[in-house]
Amino acid sequence: MANAQVILKEKIEGLGAEADVVKVRAGYARNFLIPQGKAYEASKSNLRHLEALKSERARREAEELSAAQEVATKISKLKPKFTLSTGQGGKAFGSVTNIDIHKELEAAGIVIDRHAIELEKPVKKSGKTEVEIRLHPQVTATLVINVEAGEEEEAEG
Repeated sequence: MANAQVILKEKIEGLGAEADVVKVRAGYARNFLIPQGKAYEASKSNLRHLEALKSERARREAEELSAAQEVATKISKLKPKFTLSTGQGGKAFGSVTNIDIHKELEAAGIVIDRHAIELEKPVKKSGKTEVEIRLHPQVTATLVINVEAGEEEEAEG
C-alpha cells in the first residue's frame, strides 16, 4: 500500500487543517488532493514554505475566534420569547425546537449553523430555559429563552 506525504492548503474535514503535513494514500493525493489544489506534495522545497502557511493559519484562526466571541455577546443579550398553545388541563401542543430558535436568531440578524444549537430535547414546558450554542471549539454562548403557555380555543359546532 503506497502512501504519500502532502501539505494541506486548506482545512479538510477528517484529515486536517492547512499547513498540516499528513500521510494519505498515494492515489488520493495524486488523483484528488493535488489536482483540486487542496494540497502540495511534501517535497523539500515545499516544506520550506511551511512557516508561511502556518502563519496564515494562525491569523485565520484568530479572526474566527474573535468573530465567534462577538456573536456570543450578541446572543447573550437576546431574550427571545416563544408561545406554546395549550389545551384542556394545560397539556402543551407542539414544542420549541432548535429550528425555532435558529429562525428567531436569524430574525435578530445573527446567522449561525443550526447544528451549533445544543438542545438535548425540544422544550415543552413553559418558563425560562438556558440553551447552549457552540460557536467555536473555544467559544460557547448561553441563550435564555422564555416559553409562555398560550390558550387554545376549542371550536364548538
